[in-house]
Amino acid sequence: MVTTQVFRAAWMVPAIACLALPAWAQNVLKIGEINSYKAMPAFLEPYKKGMDLAVEQINAQGGLLGKKVVLVTRDDNGNPGDAVRAAEELYAREKIDVLTGSFLSHVGMALTDYAGQKKRFFLASETLTDKVVWQNGNRYTYRLRGSTYMQTAMLVEEAKKLNKKRWAIVYPNYEYGQSAVATFKKLMKEAQPDIEFVAEQAPALGKIDAGSVVQALADAKPDAIFNVLFSVDLGKFVREGNTRGLFKGREVVGLLSGEPEYLDALRQEAPEGWIVTGYPWYAIKTPAHDAFLKAYQGKFKDYPRLGTIVGYNAIQSLAAGIAKAGSTDTEALIKAFKGLDVNTPWGTITYRPQDNQSTMGAYVGKTTYSKDMQRGIMTDFYYADGKDFQPSDEEVKKLRPASAQ
Repeated sequence: MVTTQVFRAAWMVPAIACLALPAWAQNVLKIGEINSYKAMPAFLEPYKKGMDLAVEQINAQGGLLGKKVVLVTRDDNGNPGDAVRAAEELYAREKIDVLTGSFLSHVGMALTDYAGQKKRFFLASETLTDKVVWQNGNRYTYRLRGSTYMQTAMLVEEAKKLNKKRWAIVYPNYEYGQSAVATFKKLMKEAQPDIEFVAEQAPALGKIDAGSVVQALADAKPDAIFNVLFSVDLGKFVREGNTRGLFKGREVVGLLSGEPEYLDALRQEAPEGWIVTGYPWYAIKTPAHDAFLKAYQGKFKDYPRLGTIVGYNAIQSLAAGIAKAGSTDTEALIKAFKGLDVNTPWGTITYRPQDNQSTMGAYVGKTTYSKDMQRGIMTDFYYADGKDFQPSDEEVKKLRPASAQ
């Protein structure tokens, strides 16, 4: 008799769980996220923590639309095909309500195309290529982080002041690097018609032969260098450049080179006086950033990186858009994100109606080594608001497909 009762009880537990599942599922709002976690851990591990903090804060305030927010992530292995397959799996199996993510530009473009074909809302969080919102843009895709054009334009403002004629360029040979260099050349030529580009090195992403790259740049005897390398490639380039004296007596302008993810790893080898974009988390003194920093350090016992800000802002953007839309319906979200204002640790950002690009800016400053912090830091920095570094509306309209308007 006891055995029969135990058997019946054991049989009933999964049955009850199955019956309860639909009601439970109705009280959950799922955010699907796809990124290159294995390929780019230095940026994306802090990024994931930023998302987790935002989800925790949103749920502490009652969730979204009366539902608990759940984050479901997938790794795209740095591969566009894997990213698209992951998106399909998230919708089919996980039943996500909305999609975000992407770091590498070619992966971001694949997910942008997927969103357009499937008519699903997609918030590209980190991917920098201009094509996501311009040439390959569609009405379903919005982008959080400042574009390659925007961040390059910020550095051009400083590069012009150097008044250097002979420039060398080094960049990773894929969409992001190519786009950054094209923008830099165009804007610098407009500002300084007599400029000369005397050397150009474009190693494959993650496969730099730093010795030969540094030597080729040195042989060209440039007055200044525009550097677009990041992650492991940046570290190898800086170390080899220091060893061979490439940077002595030369100005260097570095896109992304001031981000803690990459600058911290160099420690005492951090370059001196490079003009960079980055994130001086240790010296930003505003109420919004103070509150964010306190919450992040309290939860993770660590300091934030640039990725942290991007991950945090992505979730907060989705939360603001969903709350405004009152729904996760694609058409409702598209409408809600037009001109959407979002409060972030760096201040309020707006999603531009003309190209679905946010006005999230970047900090511009100079690099140095801090003995007190025992790492490279940014000094003499300021916040460059993304809204001030955009092409005109007329230019954007020409760049963006008619179907995306």
